Amino acid sequence: MGKLNIFEITLSNPQGIYFAGQSLQGHVTVELNDGMKMRGVRLKFHGRADVHWTETESTGTGDDTRTETYTYSATETYFNFETLLFGPGNDTTDLQAGRHTFPFVFQLPTNLPSSYESSIGYIRYYLKGIIDKPWKFDHTTKKVFTIIGVLDLNQEPTATMPQQGHEQKYLCCLCCRTGPISAHFQIDRRGYVPGDSIILNAEISNNSNRTMSASRVRLIMVARYHATTKSMRVTTEVARVQHGEIAPFGSDTWSSDRMAIPPLPPSYLAGCKIIDIVYILQFEVDPTGPSFDLEIPLEIIIGTIPLRSAVPPQFLSQYPPPSTMPLPPAGFDAPFYTKGIATNEPTTPPMPTSTLPYLPPPSYAECVFGKVSTKGDDDNEYTMGDKDFAPVYTYYDWSKSSI
Repeated sequence: MGKLNIFEITLSNPQGIYFAGQSLQGHVTVELNDGMKMRGVRLKFHGRADVHWTETESTGTGDDTRTETYTYSATETYFNFETLLFGPGNDTTDLQAGRHTFPFVFQLPTNLPSSYESSIGYIRYYLKGIIDKPWKFDHTTKKVFTIIGVLDLNQEPTATMPQQGHEQKYLCCLCCRTGPISAHFQIDRRGYVPGDSIILNAEISNNSNRTMSASRVRLIMVARYHATTKSMRVTTEVARVQHGEIAPFGSDTWSSDRMAIPPLPPSYLAGCKIIDIVYILQFEVDPTGPSFDLEIPLEIIIGTIPLRSAVPPQFLSQYPPPSTMPLPPAGFDAPFYTKGIATNEPTTPPMPTSTLPYLPPPSYAECVFGKVSTKGDDDNEYTMGDKDFAPVYTYYDWSKSSI
């Protein structure tokens, strides 16, 4: 064991969930088995977005074939701040053996986009501690945290509007054309939050002489990554509900089927110019044999604050309408919440106070895509702290008596 026993960053909110504009508080702990010479203990605060991918193209033929790899990338910086927690910084000093705690406070900027992680691009917020050692490798440790961008569905003009689509398709091979398959698909609104259930209604008529192998609804996340000279579009299925076969000249009805929305980042990723997200709810009918699916795509919005009109009455009854419940006074610290129950322990942050008067507080859940590596270009095998991470998003479970 070397001189360094513990080097870690601890946040006052153990779940590491914050909203833009809040204060980031915590402390850095250094525990040494023996005294260490250093310039100081530094702490860096980073908020950035990054996209990066490569494409390979071949030119020529035969022995003259040449392959070239092109790299596309872009970055955005939301904040990049450094503070010296201990030491002179430009000269050396000794930190004695024992445990040392260095507190910090950092005011997060407003209008930050939500945290997001993928293999092609990310929006990432993290702290990096550095023990700056003269003439030797520095010790580093990292702490990643989540920023939840606020997308209030009550401020989206189209969020309450019913959505529907109709499509028909002929299955044919030149002269052997058969009657069409047709489908009508509808949902009661456009705006949802993670934890919501989308009510699915559809009617399918199979007027052909072929069996339809299945009908399904898929929730698709469409992410667009914008490099300086090119963009990339990536589609990912995040949820699916399916019905079985439809016989020739038969029909099928979807009657208030439900699709639960898993923990996901909000639509658009407002505040980020190099990554944006839209969600497509796509109804599909899949014929047997060689043929393309019949498809009806509907774009929906996934927010972080639910429509008041969509909140079940038993939840709203706990929260008086805004006109009868005054806003908290300036400087009011709203209680922390765990699954909607006020506690004395700061386990999760409150939503911004402007949303509290009439909406139940959410719980929080790890992104459906799970953890990814957060190793950066300036990290190495000796970097301590968070090596992988999954953002956490608001999640409302209306099926429970309290969230």
